[in-house]
Amino acid sequence: MTTGQISDAFPVGEDAGDDEPEVRRRRAARALQAVAFDTIGAGYGEAFPAKDGQLACGRRLLAELEPGARVLDVGCGTGEPTVRQLTGAGLRVTGVDLSDVMLSLARRAAFPGSFPPVFHRIDLYDLATARADRVWNAPGLGPVGHGAFAAVTAFFSLILLPQDEIPTVLRRLHELLRPGGLLALGMVEADLDHVPLPFLGRELRISGYLREDLERVLVAAGFAVEECSGHPYAPASTSLPPEEQLFLCCRRVG
Repeated sequence: MTTGQISDAFPVGEDAGDDEPEVRRRRAARALQAVAFDTIGAGYGEAFPAKDGQLACGRRLLAELEPGARVLDVGCGTGEPTVRQLTGAGLRVTGVDLSDVMLSLARRAAFPGSFPPVFHRIDLYDLATARADRVWNAPGLGPVGHGAFAAVTAFFSLILLPQDEIPTVLRRLHELLRPGGLLALGMVEADLDHVPLPFLGRELRISGYLREDLERVLVAAGFAVEECSGHPYAPASTSLPPEEQLFLCCRRVG
């Protein structure tokens, strides 16, 4: 992707046979989200500068993972701070996002460590499926990548999905993890299901759970929740309300 390119709604080579109403609806929703984040760009990091809970989850992963372990960062954005934290500690990080501008910023950044991170543009709903290869040219994130990752991080990326899609994506992340692999998850604690909300000059549809409900969803998707902590958070942007952030450290079971 060239720097600053606006996200396409339909990737080159997409199979027209998938063009059923539900797929078209999902594509359209994802395209709007991607364009919103193309517009926001580096402004996201300026609005949410404090990342204490996210970095704490990263330290939890680093305490368990061996050097060179493979980690998938879902919704990596510009790579700050998770890609930087994990590569600097010697892990092999793959970052995925749907925003071309966010990925362009990540690809231009200089990250520490012996293993340069790899970035792919992909709809997170297509992870662990044949579409990862056929549509997004990322075979390692499809069925051949099942069990390939020691850990997955997903900080505030699943909030962009409707609640009925989140369990599906969690099961697909479960498939990409090796047995006993780790999931570090960041969500907003709120009973919301794809509700349109103003966000840094755009409108995004946001989902959230109360923590007990979120833990039930994770357990049903094949994860043991080993730690859950809540953190009140006030964004730097005065246009955004305070929120309660949830950080969960989970392990694949089964």
